Parts: sequence; structure tokens; C-alpha cells
Amino acid sequence: MRKIILGRTNESVSAISLGTWAFGGANMSGKVAVGWGNQSDNDSKSVLIKAWENGINHWDTADVYGEGKSEELIGEVWETVPRKEIFIATKVGWDKGPHSHWYNPKHMLKNMERSLINLKTDYVDLIYFHHCNFGNQGEYFQDALNTIKKFQNDGYARYIGLSDWSCDKILNYIKDCDPDVVQPYRNVMDDRYQSSGLKDYIDSNNIGVCFFSPIKHGLLTGKYNKPATFETGDHRSGLKQFVNESIIAKMKQNKEKLEHRYNDQKSPVMYGVVNALFNDAPTGCVLLGQRNEEQVEVAASLGDVLSKEESEWIKALYSS
Repeated sequence: MRKIILGRTNESVSAISLGTWAFGGANMSGKVAVGWGNQSDNDSKSVLIKAWENGINHWDTADVYGEGKSEELIGEVWETVPRKEIFIATKVGWDKGPHSHWYNPKHMLKNMERSLINLKTDYVDLIYFHHCNFGNQGEYFQDALNTIKKFQNDGYARYIGLSDWSCDKILNYIKDCDPDVVQPYRNVMDDRYQSSGLKDYIDSNNIGVCFFSPIKHGLLTGKYNKPATFETGDHRSGLKQFVNESIIAKMKQNKEKLEHRYNDQKSPVMYGVVNALFNDAPTGCVLLGQRNEEQVEVAASLGDVLSKEESEWIKALYSS
């Protein structure tokens, strides 16, 4: 597994890192599905051990994945996996608790302490702001920043990160937050990393970057032959693209093109859509969800830096 230096942290982490959202299983937040269906705890723990065996040493989770379940499963493998060999990232921010807004300092502390208990560790390597919703006028940002910096000063977390689905929202706060690592949404179908200006800021300031949803929740694999249905609590049930027949057909067509071009690879589609994200991100890794040992084996075959020409050819398949 190729390693990258995660920006100014100077930490060596796997180019293909492990996203563990699915480990929380199917889950609801009120009437909104926020989890993943059909995930077993045994598979999740097998993935963690298999990932470590294959050099995937960066694991990403959050306090709200399965209401702490994802973190708990990670905490159960330390008898097999040496804690010191894993770079652990978690997040805080998507649980309001009894409060009227995100990022109440007392609630942040409560959830940070719960994460450490769940993970069975004294510290995490990286703690993210899970999103950039700091109030209509950013009025809750400074208190949230002071709180997360206190986590760092108190030894709960080594580095600070900033995440959001929107590159523009990240840019609104990146200067004042001054994060060590940024986690933006990016894949070959939805890509504003360069056009938003986020890439230039990250490169200029030697910030680590971890792209999430690189295969768009599985849609980009082209494995769907018809509109998909998911169990209650699976967030994909609310994504219109999974029931759009024209998009599903295009994903199938792109799958065939990638299989033809990269027929010497273990997983030609994954080789293309994931590795196309590395060319312009020297301090970057990709957070790839891996739900069973077979998917870990595929993940371990990825991480190559493709040429600019190859990357642009792949992106063009999904932008046209």
C-alpha cells in the first residue's frame, strides 16, 4: 500500500484509508435515514484486521456512526491490532443533544469523552469538525474552535480537522480554523476541489486532505442494473440518483469502458474512479468504505497515482 505524508502532520498514512460509516449499520435520525443497511459486526471487525494486515493504517469514524457503534467496533480489535500502528480519526458535530444548535461546547466535550471510551484509547490522532454549520452568521464558530483546541491541548487529540460536503463552506472557515487536515466530499462525478479554490489553499498551506465518498456510495461502480432499493435506515434510500434509470445506465456504460481500458487490474472500475483523485493531491488520501474482506483486498490493490491524461479521461466519462 502506497503511503502519503498527510501534509503538515508529517504522518505517514495509507493512500487508501478506511471509512467506517457503514459499520454503524442501518440507523435513523428522526425520520431521516443516516446509516447503511446489511452490515454485520463480524464483517466489520474482520475488515479492521484485514485492513491492518494490508497496510491500511488510517481509519476514519465519527461519534454518530451508529450512535457510537462504529467507534465501539474499532475499540474491540486492539488485542489483535496494535493501537500505535493505526492513525485514528473521529468527528464531532452531528449530534445536537438537547441543544438548539450544533457545536455546544459542553456537548462537544461529552461526545469527545464518549468517543475515547468507545474507541478504548486515551487519544485520537485527528478530531474533525464534522461539518461547517456554525450558525447563520458563524456565531458558534469561535466557541467551537476554542473547545476543539482544548481537546488538543488536553491530549485528547493530536491534530484538528475540518470537514463538509461543500468545498465552499470549508473555504469559509479554513483560514480561521487553520486545520491540519481537511475532509471534503469528492468523486469523479461531483468534483469542485479545484474549481472552488480549495486545492490551491491546501497546496499553499501544506494541509492534509482526505476525500470522502470517492465512489458516491457505490453508485460509480456500475453494479446496479435497475433502480435500487435499500432497507429502512440506509441513507441511500433518500438519494435520487440510485433510482434514476438514465444515470444507472450511464454508470453501466462507464463500467464497460473502464473494464476494457484497465483489464489488467484486479478491479478496473475501482482502479479508475478512485485512483483518478490522486494526481492533483500530493498530500491526499481517499477514504474508502470497506464492508467485507473482499472489499479490503480490492482496496489494497488501489492507490496508484495516474497520469494527468489518464485522470482527465476518467473524469470526462462522468462529467459528460
